[in-house]
Amino acid sequence: MVESKPAGGASDLTLRALQQRIRQQEILAELGVTALQGASFDTLLADTARLTAEGLRAEFCKVLEYIPSENELLVRAGVGWHPGIVGTARIGADLASPAGFALRTGKPVISNHLENEERFRTPEILRQHGIHRAMNVILQGDGRAFGVLEVDSRSEDEFVEHDLAFLQGTANILGMAIERDRHEHNLKAALERHQVLLKEMNHRVKNSLMIVSSLLQLQGSAVGDPALTAHLAEASHRVSAVAKAHDQLFHGSDIERMDLGKYVETICKDLDASVAHCVIHADVQHEIEISTDRAISAALIVNELITNAAKYAYKQRPGGKIWITVAGAGKDKLSISVRDEGTGLPPDFDLKKSKGLGMRIITAFVKQLNGTLDIRARNPGTEFVVTIPR
Repeated sequence: MVESKPAGGASDLTLRALQQRIRQQEILAELGVTALQGASFDTLLADTARLTAEGLRAEFCKVLEYIPSENELLVRAGVGWHPGIVGTARIGADLASPAGFALRTGKPVISNHLENEERFRTPEILRQHGIHRAMNVILQGDGRAFGVLEVDSRSEDEFVEHDLAFLQGTANILGMAIERDRHEHNLKAALERHQVLLKEMNHRVKNSLMIVSSLLQLQGSAVGDPALTAHLAEASHRVSAVAKAHDQLFHGSDIERMDLGKYVETICKDLDASVAHCVIHADVQHEIEISTDRAISAALIVNELITNAAKYAYKQRPGGKIWITVAGAGKDKLSISVRDEGTGLPPDFDLKKSKGLGMRIITAFVKQLNGTLDIRARNPGTEFVVTIPR
């Protein structure tokens, strides 16, 4: 008895089928890696359409996005279609179309003979491209239907259950990416709302602090005691310095960090206008960004040093000059200098024993910033140099 052997044609078909299944598994793995690597959503849609068509040896594939307000499916991505189809063409999302049936029922649709189909009509876009067979599966994401993944072909072959399993696999991967994209969109929207609220909060805090500063100025003008008036004016400047920080945060794009140079410039302009008998010269380096809290502390140090220079170095003598510099000091430090050409400090001046409120504020903030304060006698005047880590 002679054993019969399969015909060569049948063997070739089996081999081609096996090669196709292997390629389909490779495609699923490739799409999974692309999704995990965080490819852009539009790129993933285009890759899914291209690779799905390849895996099913079909000429056409499209990702259809459901537009609820119009009850239509938009061709969001695709391969094989005439120019102007992708991103523009739409088909009905009702039960009378293959894609609409898959969307509405959640069940996959295989139609190998569209011209003889009685369950639904053949969409015009398929007629225009001479398509004979189609297969559709729903695209889910985060519990909501995104649309439909559809593969189409002009050939007379047939889609089988193995093909449906592959199409469902690509749809599942794309569904995970859809869910991720929706979550990222929601997080971005929430972050933008958060940023708007924080900006509004900074704006309101700034306005409130400026009101307090103005009230202190008014109180100082009406109190009738020169010493108390001076104290209230100093308090007003401190409140105003903090208000300027919130103003800069409101107009900036970063609420956690500030450009210290720009901030100090603003403080100097305000003080230059209020300390009439002195002229303030600011020479600051921009783009030295530090945390907001540290910037406020540093600016309050500058505020106190300028106030002290105007108050004690020149003793109301007109024409006094005060120089302020802000600059980097090495790779990880920055330097703030306030210099005057006044009478200088008393010979017995001891920073540790100073009882003035201004000096106590300065030393407290320098300590808080883990910085150092160096007092240098000039001829004439005095220079205070604060060095702090960035």
